[in-house]
Amino acid sequence: MKHQISLVFQGNAVKKFILGRHLRRCIRAVLESEGVNVPCEINVMVADDATIRAINRQTRDIDQPTDVLSFPMFEYTPEAFPADVSADIDPETGLLPLGDMVISLERCKAQAADYGHSLKRELGYLAIHSTLHLLGYDHLDEGPMKRQMRAREEKILADIVLPRQEVHE
Repeated sequence: MKHQISLVFQGNAVKKFILGRHLRRCIRAVLESEGVNVPCEINVMVADDATIRAINRQTRDIDQPTDVLSFPMFEYTPEAFPADVSADIDPETGLLPLGDMVISLERCKAQAADYGHSLKRELGYLAIHSTLHLLGYDHLDEGPMKRQMRAREEKILADIVLPRQEVHE
């Protein structure tokens, strides 16, 4: 399936290429795992803490940086991607616009160090987490919704060989 995953980076050009390939791989793994059967469009910004803090303040009225923000275009049901989304397809592009995500590379690096795994694993986790949000998953409660989302994240991470136990790069 030909998905359009647009990336915007702040910072180093060499890392942009490497991280961009990795992000696309992780996002595509979620779309495949969730049975998304139409070409989709997702916009990804990899930012610094100051940028994500400004976006968090503007969109959620929370004046602090965070690791990832997700902005779904539609409200879907977890584990039940609709069979017919033809009404949601952008007629100009032929793509289903799933939404946008913003990932703080600074938070990502800090969390990788805190959790004792690689930047690649943490970035992959955040991209998977955000893509699941775009597909209707949430973790507003500490109960079934969170467990459902965590189980999907761990399954997809295992499928693409980014286990929690991965050591620093």
